[in-house]
Amino acid sequence: MMNPYIYLRGLKHAEHTVFCVENGQKIYFDPQFNRSLAFSSGQQVKRSILQALTENLGVPVAPITFNYEIDKKDKLTNKEPWSPCDPNYIDQLLGGWMRAKKVSDKKDPKQGKENSVLKRRSPLSISAMHPLHPLLAGVAEENITFDRSDRPDHHPVIVRREGSEQPLTEEEIEKFLTDNNRTLSRRTWIAENKRTTGLFVYDIAIDLRTLFCVSMNQHEPEIPKRQIEELKDNGWKESKNVFGKCLVLPKEKREEVIPALADALINWRITSNQARTFSLMETLAIAISDNANTIAAAIRAKLVEDGERPKAKPIIDEGAGAELFVTLPCANYIITEIESKEALDSAKSSLIEKMEAFDYENQLSS
Repeated sequence: MMNPYIYLRGLKHAEHTVFCVENGQKIYFDPQFNRSLAFSSGQQVKRSILQALTENLGVPVAPITFNYEIDKKDKLTNKEPWSPCDPNYIDQLLGGWMRAKKVSDKKDPKQGKENSVLKRRSPLSISAMHPLHPLLAGVAEENITFDRSDRPDHHPVIVRREGSEQPLTEEEIEKFLTDNNRTLSRRTWIAENKRTTGLFVYDIAIDLRTLFCVSMNQHEPEIPKRQIEELKDNGWKESKNVFGKCLVLPKEKREEVIPALADALINWRITSNQARTFSLMETLAIAISDNANTIAAAIRAKLVEDGERPKAKPIIDEGAGAELFVTLPCANYIITEIESKEALDSAKSSLIEKMEAFDYENQLSS
């Protein structure tokens, strides 16, 4: 029986960009090397992959219900959003879901009680995108401006006194500026914007056992009982895996999804960063294996002595035991002789072959 896991490590280059706009950039502190480092959360990487997947397939993402509650004082509170928990949406099937719904309909308690808690763990375990080594990435700060001072007559200025909604007239503004020796600028300073540059890796484990299978267990349900019959009517096949009875996505659907998923796992990029911080975030290398240790060895870094301060040397090792695919841009940053213009296409083909080779319908007998 083949190993039911596929492990993938991707190496990307980021150039003076931002992964998240919260305070300019998400960072963490590395205590060994005493450095602040940028990262992109696993959730953000996952969302980027699923966005690339749905775009490749030309299908919509699942509709999320956003819930609000108004209390007795007319205060509006944002409550937990609901996923549809529907495997017919490909981003739900591969991304997983969690919904805990309160029983509120006393007239129909059966509907309220049935499957009030639904949980499906994603078959894609995704790490944060983080520096290949703490010494191979950095965070810089810059002060920027929103500046329209070149055309002051074209851009209006509104001044209000505190507690008043009525703006001051032009004469009142001029008197205030004269009396207080002040000026009004059409320029806003935006301080301490963090940007990152360096070599970053992300790791993904694909659990083939649950990739296209939905559990029929109703003790800890992934889907409600009524939906089991709906999926069967839509061509899902009943089978078993190590977790028990399950429904398997039809083969013709899998054959559509697998190439799109393979492409998304390799060619995704973060699209939520701001326009002024665009980076290609090009993929430099991909390592694929059924052994997690080999992908870590195939794309790694090594500390080397350089006077009093150590430096880190990025290493691409084709003899580490993993399939290794190295792109042409990788040679900009790492000494390598195995770079190829077909690298990403070859990596995609390898993923497709491995995902298609797994016997989803007959897991226990294969």
